[in-house]
Amino acid sequence: MSSKTQAPPAPPRERIIAAASDLFLKHGIRGVGVEAIAEAAGTNKMTLYRHFPSKDELIAEWARGIVAQKEAEWDEMAAKHPNDPAAHLIEWSQRVASKLAEMEKRGSMLANALAELPDADHPARRVIQAHKTRERKRVQKLCAEAGFQDPDLAANLFYLLLEGAFACVQCTGVKRIGDDLVRLVDLMVENSKDPASRLRR
Repeated sequence: MSSKTQAPPAPPRERIIAAASDLFLKHGIRGVGVEAIAEAAGTNKMTLYRHFPSKDELIAEWARGIVAQKEAEWDEMAAKHPNDPAAHLIEWSQRVASKLAEMEKRGSMLANALAELPDADHPARRVIQAHKTRERKRVQKLCAEAGFQDPDLAANLFYLLLEGAFACVQCTGVKRIGDDLVRLVDLMVENSKDPASRLRR
């Protein structure tokens, strides 16, 4: 008899969210029904609806989980670079670049969700948009602290780089886009210290 004790199964709510995440990744949000999610979670529709009043609420909770992970990373970087906003921005670009490999075939999960959920009042869309607003404010604050002459413009440029990297990686390749993203952020940070300089590399 094995001395190892088997871990207890995850609660139904956690299994449902995990199953939904896996199926959304493979088939898209609109390509998956609640029956398939319940079956993959090892439960039934009645249990699913006991935890989530609707599929839309389940999608919103799935989005909240992704957002929580992203915001925890921002907090981690802030703690790591409490007095160095430039280093914070550079590490942010490096982390994004390292994740591009995961997105080469599927793209950004949150961006894909926005594309599949055009209704402005969809609960998941509100979750994602609120996160993006908070994230942009973080970037703008870092740009101001790092000495950018126009922090608002700099924050917009960072977002153009971010969204562009997510879009281009599927057709250009991970290494080139990841390397270029990091290089461009490095150049932006470097030039923020010397407004008279230009992109020289």
